[in-house]
Amino acid sequence: MSERWSKIAIFVASMVLVLAAAGCSPSQQGTEKAGHDQHASGSYPVTVTDQTGQKVTLKKEPKRIVSLMPHMTEIAYALGEGNHVVGVTTNDDYPKQVKKLPKVGDMNINAEKVVELKPDLVLASPNNDPKTIDKLRKLGLPVLVYEGANLKEVFQSIETVGQAVHAEKKANQVIAEMKKEQKEAQQVAKSVADNQKAKVWLEVSPDLFTGGKGTFMDELITLAGGKNVAGNIQGWKQVSGEKVVQWNPDVILMTHPDEKAVKKRSGWKNIAAVKKYRVHALDTNLVSRPGPRITDGLLEISKALYPKEFKKAME
Repeated sequence: MSERWSKIAIFVASMVLVLAAAGCSPSQQGTEKAGHDQHASGSYPVTVTDQTGQKVTLKKEPKRIVSLMPHMTEIAYALGEGNHVVGVTTNDDYPKQVKKLPKVGDMNINAEKVVELKPDLVLASPNNDPKTIDKLRKLGLPVLVYEGANLKEVFQSIETVGQAVHAEKKANQVIAEMKKEQKEAQQVAKSVADNQKAKVWLEVSPDLFTGGKGTFMDELITLAGGKNVAGNIQGWKQVSGEKVVQWNPDVILMTHPDEKAVKKRSGWKNIAAVKKYRVHALDTNLVSRPGPRITDGLLEISKALYPKEFKKAME
């Protein structure tokens, strides 16, 4: 399997797991309470509650951070903690500095390599193997688990990590900028009449997996003013090509760069989006990573759906 398709497969698998994690009781409790433990700014020890409801105590300021998921790496860098990140995964590619850092695995984390880096904070995701997380915790490492299934949870994850590293002010700035971008996309959406809203097919893999109700991809499409043709489907599902033809979307958004293949699919040449050349390959990392760049992905979707209105709004 090529590296490109490997990343797509990992993305689909991780999105299914995100939805599962978001639906479980402990995660819901963690989401409600995460990051709200009281502590004096700039002082340690500090305790925060992660998405799983686990209380994570840091006895001192983290100087050696290992990230087990790209979105957590991006959060750390956005908070100004990049110089403290000492290990990441092979899937990490942003910012470019991470490519030179020691790797601790891909979706399968090598706990021994993590320990070798002597971290005083491990940033993880519900998608990481729970056994690995438990092992690291039993070794005395503070592991903070978070992955947003929607924008609200993404903001909470940034806030919580910010509290853990005492970068609350920076976290608030990052969130404020993201909310500004969210508002810009929503303003574009408001400028489009309801009867002119684009029907959107979102494709996250060549075998026709898409994000339906309860996924952050569906939320992004909705915020951008689109109508997700798979909006009545729950979670991440694979659908048939015939079904997409029946839905007849006005715009096709893809997280894999294979627009030419669309025309070769049976019946797809008759889809409105294909006829009008409205098939767009999105930046996969922007729209698939629930981190500080997710609203950049939202703006990319906004531009793809309503290019004229977007240009006017950005002037």
